[in-house]
Amino acid sequence: MAAVASATSTVPSLAKAVQELATNTSTTPERYILKESTGGKASELPYLDIPILDLSLLNSSSPEAEEELKRLRLAFSSCGYIQAINHGIDTSFIDEVHDVTRNFFSLPMEEKKKYARDADDIDGYGNDTVFSKNQTLDWNDRLYLNVKPENKRKMKVWPENPKNFRQVLVDLTDKLEKVNEILSKAMAKSLGLEEDCFLKQYGENIVSLTRFNLYPPCPTPDLVLSAKAHGDPSGLTYLIPDKEVEGLQVLKDDQWYKVPIVPNAINVNIGDQLEIMCNGIFKSPIHRVATNRERERMTIAVFFTPDPTSEIKPVEGLIDEKNPKLYRSIVDYTGNYFELFQKGERLVNALKI
Repeated sequence: MAAVASATSTVPSLAKAVQELATNTSTTPERYILKESTGGKASELPYLDIPILDLSLLNSSSPEAEEELKRLRLAFSSCGYIQAINHGIDTSFIDEVHDVTRNFFSLPMEEKKKYARDADDIDGYGNDTVFSKNQTLDWNDRLYLNVKPENKRKMKVWPENPKNFRQVLVDLTDKLEKVNEILSKAMAKSLGLEEDCFLKQYGENIVSLTRFNLYPPCPTPDLVLSAKAHGDPSGLTYLIPDKEVEGLQVLKDDQWYKVPIVPNAINVNIGDQLEIMCNGIFKSPIHRVATNRERERMTIAVFFTPDPTSEIKPVEGLIDEKNPKLYRSIVDYTGNYFELFQKGERLVNALKI
């Protein structure tokens, strides 16, 4: 984040909580109004046909496993998304994750502000860091927490209320870490590679970050986004969607699509660093979040990211005379990501040869 601040002339500050704005105003502040078209009303966009994959098959020796691997490869190479079912995480636990998220954001504002982040840090409660007067802000509040490695945890911003919040967060990370290992190995096998090749590039200290998202109702949903269009700097991203309210949209072939809600499924998308590792075969999708005039929306995103000291580069087994290396290698991708992001540019594209 420091690299971003140095590239601007304004001392960074935090925007006012959107939850407060949504409660106290019937109009949208100018700072949140997009300067360009959103590409169509959310209600008019088509749905994207995202493959629903049975993760229990990926880790089995059943005859269906090979077919599911083919579907996995096709999904990640076309739209960069899957909706994962039979992922091994009980519905009751997913309900508990939703409950602690709702209970945290329902706390009085003064209680939530006990866990406020600093303007030059991402950990803690807050929203967009304001770097310039012309910056368009996202219509959301969020709680962003480093979970692994454990020595990177900043416990002063880990909520103690709800009382079970911290344990649920750790348990969620542990459960999804197992899913991440299964998926990473399956992806490698689908490409004919050694199953550990992606995990090796993650390094010894895989980074896991969780972001709890609150998207309050917005009086002008056609003019405002809850999250601007972006690609994730992760390896893989896991999203526990709101049970009822849609909002996630994906760009494919220059067309925006809505992502449907599939009961008990977890949305999984490729991040920029895995796009580099697989030499562009799997795509890190551009996505955004729409606002809703009537209803509040909450989601939980978990990002698994390589050790920042690891060198990220295309796997050698994917490179030959017919398939040349398409990306330069990089160390600390995430640390270099945000400066270009603030300019509306993508680091993964800047690394293309």
